[in-house]
Amino acid sequence: MSDARIDFLYLNEQDMIKAGVLDAGKCVDVMEEVVSLLGKGDYLMGGPDHNAHGLMLEFPKESDIEDFPLQDSRDRRFIAMPAYLGGRFHVAGQKWYGSNGRNRAKGYPRSILMATLNDVETGAPISYMSANLLSSMRTGAMPGLVAKHFAKKDATTVGIIGPGVINRSSMRAFAAKFPTIHTVKMVGSSPNSKTAIKMKEFIEEHFPEITTIEICATVQEAVKDADIVCEAASVTYPNWPELKYEWLKPGAVVVSTNGLNISWEDEKKFSKVVDNWGMYEEYAQEDGDDFYPDGTRKNCGTIGEDFVFMVRDGMIKREDVKNLADIVNGECKGRTSEDEIFLVSIEGMPIQDVAWAYECYHQAKKKGIGTMLNLWEEPVAF
Repeated sequence: MSDARIDFLYLNEQDMIKAGVLDAGKCVDVMEEVVSLLGKGDYLMGGPDHNAHGLMLEFPKESDIEDFPLQDSRDRRFIAMPAYLGGRFHVAGQKWYGSNGRNRAKGYPRSILMATLNDVETGAPISYMSANLLSSMRTGAMPGLVAKHFAKKDATTVGIIGPGVINRSSMRAFAAKFPTIHTVKMVGSSPNSKTAIKMKEFIEEHFPEITTIEICATVQEAVKDADIVCEAASVTYPNWPELKYEWLKPGAVVVSTNGLNISWEDEKKFSKVVDNWGMYEEYAQEDGDDFYPDGTRKNCGTIGEDFVFMVRDGMIKREDVKNLADIVNGECKGRTSEDEIFLVSIEGMPIQDVAWAYECYHQAKKKGIGTMLNLWEEPVAF
């Protein structure tokens, strides 16, 4: 056999399930490792400051070229999300993200994702795998990690804003780390929304220990008395769900994964945490200054980006915003009082995909799961 031969492991969706991609508790633990390495700087992502979420193909709204793919309300996009992660992982990889709202009419999910792992020295492919479940699980594991470090240990009630795929995954993480949870209150686009009903059925099927499930008419009703609030609403400006500080119980933790409409004054009242300050600085640089006619800055929706602009505008100090990694690495305290209410901004990062892909790949190898594919016996001289 030639020393130049390269094989790599292909894992389809069923292979990924057998390899443990749906193990929420383990995924939370792996995300904790990722955040720790993030805090130590042992990672790289794209962009000039190595903190970019990814690089998107942006389609035009119109074109003179016949049959050229156009952007419209159906969310046509492709994103390349490359990263290197150090520590025990020491691997490079990428999630490739294709999305189109028309997919549902074909029986596909809106987004179709694949992940690749590569040897960081040679660039040779190690594994190519289905990544829809991988991406959903790592996304939901991050709110679980936040709750682990900031929620009260005897948390009983979860408030869900946006009962879709991300919050179904988040529920797996919450349930894995908080056996005390017995109540879930949720709000969707309407009390009879299909996503809310589907979430209720999902909880009933998977979490028999949760005895009370309420579909609420308003955000205020859903978050009242909640120990953990998780926002994952698939909406854009100006439809971000509104949240007010006064609606929350003392000691609550609010996790935002997409966008919330919170006033500047209310945001100042929270104890503020971000997963990656540098990433939100890049967001702010890309978006630039955007003001209302009266001269006040527009809310960004993405809470971490809001915090960046609030610091720049002198509304808060940089030290008012904690890094999740500093808490994970024991460099500062998380909760300092029983009544403290947290607002935590969580956005997806490709280092999370790489880490969970690496973990699933090694479990697959250990269990003999997947299909080995050959790249070449030896490369053709050219």
